[in-house]
Amino acid sequence: MIEQSLDKKTVLITGAARRLGRLFALACAHAGADIVIHHGHSDADAESLRHEITGLGRQAWIFQADLSDSSQIQNLIPLINRSTPIHFLINNAAIFESLSFDSSSLEDWNKHFAINLTAPFLLSQAFAQQAEDSARIINILDWRALRPGADHFPYTISKSALAALTKSMAVALAPKIIVNGLALGAILPPSDGNENPEITKNIPLKRWAQPNEVEQALLFLLTSPAYITGEIIHVDGGRHLV
Repeated sequence: MIEQSLDKKTVLITGAARRLGRLFALACAHAGADIVIHHGHSDADAESLRHEITGLGRQAWIFQADLSDSSQIQNLIPLINRSTPIHFLINNAAIFESLSFDSSSLEDWNKHFAINLTAPFLLSQAFAQQAEDSARIINILDWRALRPGADHFPYTISKSALAALTKSMAVALAPKIIVNGLALGAILPPSDGNENPEITKNIPLKRWAQPNEVEQALLFLLTSPAYITGEIIHVDGGRHLV
């Protein structure tokens, strides 16, 4: 799958216990990395993931933190460093609620921005302070971030801001740290199992992604030439084009 392994590297993945975070964690572990599993409220899922990772012969640590609480965010990486250094940070944790402009309250707005934007900023800041040369940050975005519309309003705007943060950090943290983003489309069906066929109607490739396609894109950014920074790769079947 990749030419370079992640052997002797440790990856912190926020929201790692479930869904995409879990997929990312296992992909990195299969590539040789040790994994720091962050979760907010998924103790059993995090323990299950740790068991699966250690079964692959890799190390795994679990850390719980509420990413809506700035003090918990700022304490997270110093706490992790007591157990292991961190080489790569994947800002994956997010909230995604179907809210229109009119139905979005100030509370909704602040909640989305706290987790989807402020948390990646504060974590990246703390990560940069302890990072060695050639460290990498990957922000998980959405095709909507580069083509914002009216649906999922606070989510879309917060992810658009995260796209801007990705590019700004690539400049601010160079040459020490490489920063890139993955803008995802229809990757995993809804957790309620409702695979609405309307979701793929406007995707040029007319299908959901295969999990290995997302894994390959992530691993590419973790092992790509160090001259690639500030890029946002769309893994969305062309959805952002139409």
